[in-house]
Amino acid sequence: MADIFILGASTILVLVITHLLIKIIKVKYTFWGFPESIYDKHWLLGHLPHIRHQGYLGQHFLDKIIEWTEKYPTMFLLWIGPATARVVLNHPDSLKQILRTADPKPVGYGQAYRHGIPWLGEGLLIAGGAKWKRSRRLLTPAFHFDILKPYVKVYKTCADQLVKNIQTFADRKESAEVFGLVSGCTLDIILQCAFSYETDCQNLLRNDNRYVTTVYEIATEWTRRNTCPWLYSDLFYFNTKMGKQFKSHCDYVHTVADDIIAKRRRALEDADLSERKYLDFLDILLTAKDGDGQGMSIEDIRSEVDTFLFEGHDTTASAISWILYSLAEHPEHQMKCQEEIDRVVSETESGELEWNDLDRLEYLTQCIKEGMRLHSPVPGILRENQAPIKVDNHVIPTGSCLTISIYCLHHNPTVWGQDHMDFRPERFSKENVRKMDPFAYCPFSAGPRNCIGQNFAMAEEKMVLATLLQRFTFSVDKTHMVEKLLAAVMRARNGIKLFASPR
Repeated sequence: MADIFILGASTILVLVITHLLIKIIKVKYTFWGFPESIYDKHWLLGHLPHIRHQGYLGQHFLDKIIEWTEKYPTMFLLWIGPATARVVLNHPDSLKQILRTADPKPVGYGQAYRHGIPWLGEGLLIAGGAKWKRSRRLLTPAFHFDILKPYVKVYKTCADQLVKNIQTFADRKESAEVFGLVSGCTLDIILQCAFSYETDCQNLLRNDNRYVTTVYEIATEWTRRNTCPWLYSDLFYFNTKMGKQFKSHCDYVHTVADDIIAKRRRALEDADLSERKYLDFLDILLTAKDGDGQGMSIEDIRSEVDTFLFEGHDTTASAISWILYSLAEHPEHQMKCQEEIDRVVSETESGELEWNDLDRLEYLTQCIKEGMRLHSPVPGILRENQAPIKVDNHVIPTGSCLTISIYCLHHNPTVWGQDHMDFRPERFSKENVRKMDPFAYCPFSAGPRNCIGQNFAMAEEKMVLATLLQRFTFSVDKTHMVEKLLAAVMRARNGIKLFASPR
């Protein structure tokens, strides 16, 4: 009996090893001759030692991919272990071939995005094909300008609370960790604007915001799992300590979404929608129907709520925080923004910024765009090509895992020059923008799957930053080291600490 067991186990082991070897040979053959940094590649682990340097995706990895971008300015291979290759696209000419595809597909069910399904379901971020097209069509009306305009008052109210929170630190002559404070503000904004849901998520007495903290941990763990091939199996992963914690965190954010949906359902049952000026995002989710009268399922609605809670606060918080950091590093640009804000506000009848005033903040807009280029709040996205793509003299076969590296694109010297690490808002002057390739700057992605909420986000960033800069002058806390940390969005490993001096 023991001999039979040993023979069976040995046979299974041989089959597994043989299967792996065949897969390695096939992948190596498929991408033979593609540009890659062979001197930085481990024979077994591939580029994992750089991806997970000291156990996390930080500045070391960012420096490496920029180094590789300088060597290979259109694309390069990134190996995750011996058998998984991702093709990193980092130039407008290469990435536009996939971003402008009529029916692009995210890498959803064998790669990285699949790991996010327990959290976000098949919402707009992850869904593909007909499901994505249907959701996009049903949700687009929620971001019409007529709906967005009244939100400016919510932006201002929430930003005023953020000012009060920062003032608390200013009064004590202490630096404020702005990433956490801004995250509370942007969560407050998306809850009120998209869901008409009010909380005390900016209350400093709570010490932390459980939802913000949980999303941070989910997004970080999602990224960590994506870079650990041995954790790809759900059966194995969800029996680990981190897998169980990930599931617990997902359950918590789902309860928040369920509570929001339940309260709105009750409100809709008691309300006359004809008396309302417009429907917000959640109203549209609950009432949208196809031509055949079919609405969205309960599961689909929750997936979209979870997706928009995440994308509607986390990415915007990252953008605002990093832009504020760059302005604190460059007081000359901060001062020009403040002068512009003061002038525009002084010319308004109410003494408050309104929707139509936001377009007049031209220099602040340049700083916002340059901040999103320099720091890339969304560092990259994954796609699966539905047809072969030719880049230079190489043909990327159908079904490949493509990484659209927004960070590498925004730091490609052949696109932005050798000073790509410098903060230069004039890159986005009207004259320079007219000469720019439409795919050279993609903070909100581009093409059919571009960010549906980008107008919402830009208006929010302008209002929050204008409100802060109208009240404070920011400077860097030089005793605190700021280091980038890659997750689903660009984070700061230990936060961003700034001093705020009342003006």
